[in-house]
Amino acid sequence: MKAAVVQFKASTNKEDNLTKIISYISKAASKNAALCAFPEFMMFYTSSSQTPKQLANLAETINGNFVTTIAKAVKENQIQVVGSFYEKSRKKDHVYDTSFLISKSGKVLSTYRKIHLYDALGFKESNKMISGSNITKPVKTSIGKIGMMICYDLRFPEMARSLATAGAEVLVIPSAWVKGNMKEEHWVTINKTRAIENGCYVIAPDQVGNIYCGRSLVVDPYGKILLDMKKKQGIGFVNIDLNKVKQTRKILPLLKNRRTDIYPTLKA
Repeated sequence: MKAAVVQFKASTNKEDNLTKIISYISKAASKNAALCAFPEFMMFYTSSSQTPKQLANLAETINGNFVTTIAKAVKENQIQVVGSFYEKSRKKDHVYDTSFLISKSGKVLSTYRKIHLYDALGFKESNKMISGSNITKPVKTSIGKIGMMICYDLRFPEMARSLATAGAEVLVIPSAWVKGNMKEEHWVTINKTRAIENGCYVIAPDQVGNIYCGRSLVVDPYGKILLDMKKKQGIGFVNIDLNKVKQTRKILPLLKNRRTDIYPTLKA
């Protein structure tokens, strides 16, 4: 099955970004892609001057205009989509960073609220975001069982492993990876590692421009990079073959060879 990966520079204008997103969905469908994956913060770019209150005022619910407009385009184009948005929360001046999976019928099949907030390397997302409290179970789609993560979650191997042991064959990870010293090296290495150690595909669409590094990736279950979008805005395509997942997990049975009977016994 063919998957489309979108890499673009989000502006601060929600409506402008939504217009681009709808266009990308149409382009992906015209190339017979079964799924189109978008980066984190596709809703709009937040500058350092934007206050938590301003962000909270711009956030929406899952039934708001942003997601419902995308869902309508998904149904019209008969394609599955993974994207993200700023979701309203009950905590004052805080939002969730939420990803969603929409079926080709336009139904929201699954949502995931980012668990690991980016409180590192000079950033503190917890000043304006609230973390999710659950890992979302993998969802069956036409390209395989999808496990959802978001950006900084990549640095925590326990999460990807939990999704893999729950049946995930493809990890889709909307991201907005910030530029910086060794950051691209970390990005590439971690994406490859999550694929290798779990014997699964990793689809990681990333923001480009503003403060983000681009390099949207698709990695196969053996660690081969199938797509690297470098610094270009646009859409890339890659074929997902679930037989590769089965073959890799057979010849390199890392999930089966784990010694979970021993790991918990180590004490500080």
